[in-house]
Amino acid sequence: MHARKPKVIVTRKLPDPVETRMRELFDAELNVTDAPMGREALLDAIGRAEVLAPTITDRIDAELIAAAGDQLKLIANYGAGVDHIDIAAATERGITVTNTPGVLTEDTADLTMALVLAVSRRSMEGESMLRAGKFVGWAPTLMLGRSLTGKQLGIVGMGRIGQAVARRARAFGMHIHYHNRKPVSPRLAEELDATYWENLDQMLARVDIVSLHSPYTPATHNLLSARRLKLLQPHAFVINTARGDLLDEEALADLLNEGAIAGAGLDVYRNEPNVNQKLLNAPNIVLLPHLGSATMEARTAMGEKVIVNIKTWMDGHRPPDRVLPQML
Repeated sequence: MHARKPKVIVTRKLPDPVETRMRELFDAELNVTDAPMGREALLDAIGRAEVLAPTITDRIDAELIAAAGDQLKLIANYGAGVDHIDIAAATERGITVTNTPGVLTEDTADLTMALVLAVSRRSMEGESMLRAGKFVGWAPTLMLGRSLTGKQLGIVGMGRIGQAVARRARAFGMHIHYHNRKPVSPRLAEELDATYWENLDQMLARVDIVSLHSPYTPATHNLLSARRLKLLQPHAFVINTARGDLLDEEALADLLNEGAIAGAGLDVYRNEPNVNQKLLNAPNIVLLPHLGSATMEARTAMGEKVIVNIKTWMDGHRPPDRVLPQML
């Protein structure tokens, strides 16, 4: 006799291997259209599901959680970030929340370096010029960018992704600086040859490139504020592959338009999928559509983690990737 399969509602379309395995293991209800669920659809889902598998496009706030049926016991988030879920409200209702950390680290770090290279070497600008038929041949001063060797990279948030970026940047001959809630271990600091700055303002004033890798919490909202952005040197670049709310987009666009900083590369935005028009119109900026973990390998591994978390919960054990309020 087969054990009863729990009702799992998945809010977005996931890679085929993940969805196939979910259908095998669970009573899985899939989103075949991949259209983000509106509020009414989420209310319906949270009222029927034993397990909800949302993504970053779903706002699972306290009001929604209060409307959940008593059968909802697990929110198995597809993604590492959980700032779209009210963890405290879920915990109070006895609902476990899990995420998918670790599996997107390397791919997000790769994309971060792609943005660093794109903005420092003006590659997107050059590609557009060529396609527009404006390339008339090599010239000694054509589209001069900045080399990376010897430059100072300031990493804000030295977690898994920040460390992966540091390792890549060292291979390019960059010097690693970082700001974090606390220093990394002496062994890791030695391995990365990384300099710790307790004071973020002091670090920002000294680096050539700043790359954001902090999780989003109320404490990190507008971490790179207008005031802090003005501390950057005129030749500095800003990179953000973490969360849009870490950065004052209006101030960044103003500084780019004024030529007060050299450029920026963004993969995340404050009001996704809407992008601030001032960013779209700003010079020397590369804008990507939230591609940080967008590889088949990473997205499949994220789905596998969701499945492991659900299976572990089904077996009566604590899921390996449980998120608690005090962890944020």
